[in-house]
Amino acid sequence: MSKRDNDIPIYTLPPGAGGGIMVMRQSFDGSPGSQQIERPHRDSGYTFILQEKGVTHIEIDFQIYQLQSPAVIFIRPGQVHRVIAFEDAEISTWMITAENLRPDYLHLLNNLVLQNELSLAQESMNILSATARVCMKVFELKDQKLYHAFLQDGCNTLVGLVASQFAAQANPTGNYTRFELVTNAFRKSLEQNFKTIKRPAMYAELLNVSVSYLNECVHKTSGRPVSDLIRERVVLEAKRLLYHSAKSVKEIAGELGYDDYSYFTRLFVKAVGVTPLTFRDKNRD
Repeated sequence: MSKRDNDIPIYTLPPGAGGGIMVMRQSFDGSPGSQQIERPHRDSGYTFILQEKGVTHIEIDFQIYQLQSPAVIFIRPGQVHRVIAFEDAEISTWMITAENLRPDYLHLLNNLVLQNELSLAQESMNILSATARVCMKVFELKDQKLYHAFLQDGCNTLVGLVASQFAAQANPTGNYTRFELVTNAFRKSLEQNFKTIKRPAMYAELLNVSVSYLNECVHKTSGRPVSDLIRERVVLEAKRLLYHSAKSVKEIAGELGYDDYSYFTRLFVKAVGVTPLTFRDKNRD
């Protein structure tokens, strides 16, 4: 097993990198050649990869994607990911922190529940590629008086274009039912509170609905009860920490809000089929 840190690394942008915004366009083939991107990590902002040519192999939360042009992928700040390899790839990449995003775009990104990867029509790729090139030019104009405002506007345009593509696939009509709106609000609350709140009734209270109505909404849209989604989110974070960090199982249980180590172990076994230690041992490098 390779040496792991006690915490999963979080990569942040350097102070001079556009005030929380980074844009780049590069060509790659073969191994990434950079320990920083080959190593499992989280980003401090929302990361987008526009696959303009070739293929990028990337792992996000234990799932391997083969991003084949024309396509785009986006990675939320909490997701653990690493680049595995490139095949004659040309990519545009941008990362933008939450405070730089328009609130409506941020809301849309946080409420998308589909997978990270999206194939694009060639016309959509052409528009995104051209917009990314403009942003790249702006990113290089660091001496301009309104540099950050220009860059922020340009990257928000890029994010809006991508978010609209994902949203169109998830909901082609653009009309959300009351059930979908409540479920989206629950998912957002779950992401913010899963370490401290485990009971469906408490989420219902936060959303000002009854627990039976919350269960009805979530079951109608996902086919699963609220308790399953809470457990799934906790187990995902446990897997991330078991696989990518050196923390003990007891430390991980405590971080996820479980003082009772044996209860946490039983919950993990029920969800995954093996104990936390067995999961870690099976996934050693």
